[in-house]
This record gives sequence, structure tokens and C-alpha cells, in this order.
Amino acid sequence: MRHETPSVPRGAKRSRFRRVAAGLVAFALALGGLSVAGTQSATAADAYSAYLLVHFTGESSNGEQIYFSASTDGKYWNDLNNGQPTLLSTVGTQGVRDPSIVRSPDGSKFWIVATDLRIASGSGWGNAIDNGSRNIVVWESSDLVNWSAPWLLNVAGPIPDGRNAWAPEAIWNPATNSYFLYWATNSNRNGVTTHRIWGASTTDFRSISTPQLYIDRGSQSIIDTQIVERDNSGGGFKYYRASGDGQITIEGSNSILGSWSYVGDLRGVGLTGSDVEGPILFRYNGTTQTFGMFVDQYATGRGYLPLITEDITSASNWKIREQGTYSMGATTKRHGSVLQITATELNRLQSKWPSAAKRIQSYNFENRFVRHSNLVGRIDQGVAPYADSQWILRTGLASGQSGTVSFESVNFPGYYLRHYGFEIRLEKNDGSAAFAGDATFRQVAGLKDSSATSFQSVNFPDRYLRHSGFVLRVDPVSTDTERQDATFRIG
Repeated sequence: MRHETPSVPRGAKRSRFRRVAAGLVAFALALGGLSVAGTQSATAADAYSAYLLVHFTGESSNGEQIYFSASTDGKYWNDLNNGQPTLLSTVGTQGVRDPSIVRSPDGSKFWIVATDLRIASGSGWGNAIDNGSRNIVVWESSDLVNWSAPWLLNVAGPIPDGRNAWAPEAIWNPATNSYFLYWATNSNRNGVTTHRIWGASTTDFRSISTPQLYIDRGSQSIIDTQIVERDNSGGGFKYYRASGDGQITIEGSNSILGSWSYVGDLRGVGLTGSDVEGPILFRYNGTTQTFGMFVDQYATGRGYLPLITEDITSASNWKIREQGTYSMGATTKRHGSVLQITATELNRLQSKWPSAAKRIQSYNFENRFVRHSNLVGRIDQGVAPYADSQWILRTGLASGQSGTVSFESVNFPGYYLRHYGFEIRLEKNDGSAAFAGDATFRQVAGLKDSSATSFQSVNFPDRYLRHSGFVLRVDPVSTDTERQDATFRIG
């Protein structure tokens, strides 16, 4: 969410954190009255093997809608639905920003909550700040692919002088047996007009308890906050939150509604609230301590920048991922959220919203992808332009060959990868049988890892697509290294 709060410049010094113990006690009491019956623990963490990123892209005509992207490792992301919106808002302003997705504890339901705002309609930031929608937009699903019609939930209407409702988030709170829904509202409080974080409890995202003040930074505006849960059996806090409040501030607590302690901010890696906003946190699959953070580079319009830490208990442990070790995909990704998902859920999403453009990832150099460069097939990292590493997987051009594929370039339509002298080139399909044979590969179980893929030449069946010195060839494969070189993942 881009924020322009007239009362406090973005570069203003962060004021001291204000403790509002009495307010927190009243807040906890207000939330404690709601419950969810019969909930069970969520799917075991080790069952999650992929990620869904829900986001918007910017102020273009369709940019303020719901977009889905997926990843198997949390580093390299593919746009679903060919980079087009997956859900459209038909309520309120008919635009949404800052979407957040939450899974129910028993895994039977999902909700997306988002800001009801469409700057592209011409309403302007001033109106959005002082007279914006008091509603958030909500969708519900039981399987991530079939979603309800959106509805409006009035969250800021009950807040005295509440002028908008921005950047909603939600997390399951076992202490109250309900979901904790929180968001930013601009209002005048004690003579100071600024954005603060408010929250309420809900069981169904159709009604909420009375909103209570959750985070107040005095005169400093605070808009974007996201909470992540952690296994604190080895020490540290159970919950951590990152907030956009002049810095990207990190705090910890053992209770969502309890007191929070300052942990640090991202100035140690050279990032301030003047550079980035919209922080989102997520835990990496297969670990209890490795976390990722995405921050929106709103100042330059470049979308998300990824960070990683193996110890969230100290802000000094966060590191910006190096160029070439990640890809956010083809679309600009702005303030959203990441959900850990299972392989079944990933397959379901990809079947519903396929991406015609695929990337082929090297098995043993996972930061490198199949691409063309000067019409030569290679595996490289940090590919630019990105489309050089995107392919349409066509049914094999060679007739009568089932289970085969040919790789058509996205940015050079009609051009395919083919072998010539056993080297891989990108060439225009001339329609000949020779070209079709050279450009057709049988898709088989990975020679090194059966969960991955290898590509066998159909006209030289003793040879497989592989990389050697990062250049693509078709060669016989016999050694363990060669098997690794000939194994890929499609994403």
C-alpha cells in the first residue's frame, strides 16, 4: 500500500513506542467472547512443499485486482493465469490492493482480505486517505481454486473519525479461538490525525467484534503490519511482526494480544521506510527457523525485494537475497502475502490457472534456468530480459511421438530449441521433418531424481538434453554428474 499521510513526512524520526497496557487488556477482553468450535491443528508443516503468493501489481487498469503466483522453493516464482488477475472485485470501488490470505486451523477454508481501493479509477490519494472506503473486501474458498463472490466487511465504520481501512491482515489466535483481523485506519485521536493499526476478532469474516486500537506510534503513521508465528521452543518469541512505521520495524511477543518488544529494523541492510513498505513474512518449508520477508520497493516501482534470515530473533540476521539467487517472475509484485501449500494444492492451482509460459530450472544449479542467448541454448542466472527464459511447452513437433515436447520461445514465437551437431540452438521452425525431429524430446522421469524431469532426444534416443559448461547439448549420459546435468524441474 502506498501511503501519503499529510501530517507526518515519510522520513520523520520514529517516535518512541507507546505502551497501552490498559487498552490491550480491554482489547483481549473484547476479543475473548468469540469462539470457533471443533477446530483441529493445521496440516503438518512437513506436508507443505510449495508456496502461493497473493498480490496486486500496481495502479494500471487491472493492476488493483487479485493475482496469484506460485513457487516450489520460495525463491523462484511463476505467475499463474499467464500473469492475469485470478479474482476481480465487483464490489465497493471495484478494485483491491494489499491482499492477505489465511488458512483455517483445520485446513478446510481459506479467506482473502484486501483493501477496497482503486487508485486507477482517478479518485486520488487525498480522497483515499481522508474519505476512503471503511470496508475491506473478502473472498472465501474451500480449495484455493473455487472462490465465493466477494463481499464487503465494514471494519472502520465503528472507529471514531475512521476515514479508511487499509492493508488488512489476519492470523489464527489460539488464545481466543478466533481469527485476529487487523488493519490501518486514518483518524483523529487525541488531536493527532494519522494512520494507526486497529484490530478485531472474527470467526467467519462476515462480522467482527468492536474494533480496538492495536498499535499506536503517536504522531508517526503506521500502515503495513504482518504477524508470523514461530516455534520458540529454543528461545525467543512465539510471534514476530514487521511494520511500516517510518522504518521497517520488527517486534516480538509470546501473545498476539500481549505486549510487544522492539527487536530492530532493516536499516542494517540499508532499507528504510523511505525505500520500501508493505513487509510480508513467511516461514520456509521444512524448517522451523528460516524465514523470508518481502518488502515493496514502492519508491522505485520495482515491486518486491526478498530477504532471508535463519534466526528471526535478531534484526541483524536479515540479509537481502543476492541477484541471481531469486526471481519474482514477470509481473510486478506488490504488497500481498505468502501461504505455505501442499503439492496437491499446487497442482490444483496450476490446473485451474495455468501459466502457458514455463521456466526450466537446472537440477544441480538451481539458480540457473534454460534460456536462449544470441540464439544459443544455455542455463544462466539472473536472466534479462526475463522472457529469454520462458517457454511454451508444445506437443512434440515430430509426428507420431507421444509423450513428447518441443520448446517454443515466448519472445520469439515460431522459434524452437533444436539440436544441431548435438549443440542446442534457437531456430525458426522451417516445417521440415529434420527440424521437427531435432526439436522434439521425450519427457521422462529425471535421471538423477524421479520427481524431476529429463528430456530424451527422439531422433537420437541414446542422448539427453544436458548442460556442459552451462551450454546446452544432447549427449549420452552415464556418470552421476551427467545425470545431474540432464535433470531439470519445470515451473
